[in-house]
Amino acid sequence: MGASILIIALFAAAFLGRCAGIGDVSGDGAGAGDGASRPGKGAAGPPARRPNIVFVLTDDLSWNLIAHMPQVRRMQSEGLTFQNFLMADSLCCTSRATIFTGRYPHNTGVRTNFPPDGGYEVFQRHGGEQASFAPALQRAGYTTALLGKYLNGYLPGDTRGGPRPYVPPGWNEWYVNGNGYPEYDYKLNENGRLVSYGHRPEDYLTDVLAAKGADFVQRAGGSGRPFFLQIATFAPHGPFVPAPRHAGLFPNLRAPRPRSFNEADVADKPAWLRSHPRLRRPALRAIDDGFRDRARMVQAVDEMLGRLRGELRTLGLERDTYVVFGSDNGFHLGEHRLAGGKMTAFDSDIRVPFVVTGPGIAAGRQAPDLAQNTDLAPTFRELAGAPAAAASDGRSLVPLLRGGRPPGWRETALVEHVKPAPSPEDPDRQDSAPGAPPTYNALRSRDMLYVEYAGGEREYYDLARDPDQLTNTAAGLPDERRRQLSALLYALTHCSGAGCASASRSR
Repeated sequence: MGASILIIALFAAAFLGRCAGIGDVSGDGAGAGDGASRPGKGAAGPPARRPNIVFVLTDDLSWNLIAHMPQVRRMQSEGLTFQNFLMADSLCCTSRATIFTGRYPHNTGVRTNFPPDGGYEVFQRHGGEQASFAPALQRAGYTTALLGKYLNGYLPGDTRGGPRPYVPPGWNEWYVNGNGYPEYDYKLNENGRLVSYGHRPEDYLTDVLAAKGADFVQRAGGSGRPFFLQIATFAPHGPFVPAPRHAGLFPNLRAPRPRSFNEADVADKPAWLRSHPRLRRPALRAIDDGFRDRARMVQAVDEMLGRLRGELRTLGLERDTYVVFGSDNGFHLGEHRLAGGKMTAFDSDIRVPFVVTGPGIAAGRQAPDLAQNTDLAPTFRELAGAPAAAASDGRSLVPLLRGGRPPGWRETALVEHVKPAPSPEDPDRQDSAPGAPPTYNALRSRDMLYVEYAGGEREYYDLARDPDQLTNTAAGLPDERRRQLSALLYALTHCSGAGCASASRSR
């Protein structure tokens, strides 16, 4: 037994090493010479010029909505779909901080949506804006634009001591709001000018972002410089407000009923979930109503995708542009007896759609490799020819995009979560019905999910036999396997930079 403990301790210790643009309003925007990216093995070849990048990031989009999004399905047929794209934390602000920086939440310092453990102020205080990929892309000669949602706690009218509303470094164009969840009656910081929108049909936020995005593509596409555009919708986050033209669609649609829906037996689950009663008819009706409105709400997002890709085709830029579509986290709606919400380690929450089209990507491909939101910033940097960030915990997905597989790719992904303090201002607050899990850390591989809760409870699911995560077999794990998983989890939750890649190669 002593030898086993020594081996585990050495295993954990090994991984603890910290192993001039359009509308220019921030940053120096210095140009850089064109340079082609190197293709991965099996690639169709690099783009002829530095590619443009269009990134559409949704809020709370779950896999079960993709069936109702024809433009996304078209992207799947023409590009690459990640089958196992996993969030490092299924919560808005934590996920977005990781997307911008390529760092796990334990390294961004953003653990929840609001201070003292998270939110925009914590992100900025920890240097997140300087560590974001945006300044690096701008220095590499890209014209950059962010539209829509930024980080929880960001206020569009905040001047941060300056003469006009603040625009973070790295962004040439900035059309960003704070509370856009209702889709109406909001304010946008438009390049340092505060603009109010009302409740007219044409003020519907997703449509406003689509129009501004198309306008940016038209202007930037004719500039001769590569561009990066990120449109971050609030859709389909609650309160589930569809555009008026979509409000009557899908009158008979019901929420999907996977085997985990209103799970029959939760006696094996941890205490926070074990106490949940089965959902009854009023709750089931509310779940169906919510899913129907979510499906209606994503129609405007889907139309946005079609519009942006249409503009690229019209301008002759489609072959030079990567279009990335995805979500900041998933959403459970009836699974495991839980009403609408997120934050759990179940696949409904952490496994999200990510689809990419662009140069060198073969049509209709699916990648089973484990990808995470830590990988997006390194990917954008490599595509743009910008230097890699030494502090990044993720790795570039570019070889996977081009049909290769990098050596030593991760075999295990880290999922971490700190339970937020209750706040009436938190748009992601969850009462007892949605089920806010206690603080936990988890490991997810292609064939298992392992969770350790702060109170000592554990979960283990054999995904090859139990893809719906119905039977928790943690109690039956051999002692050696349990120690191995705990050591790997400790290594990943304390890793940084290259040490994260090293730890993730173990199972």
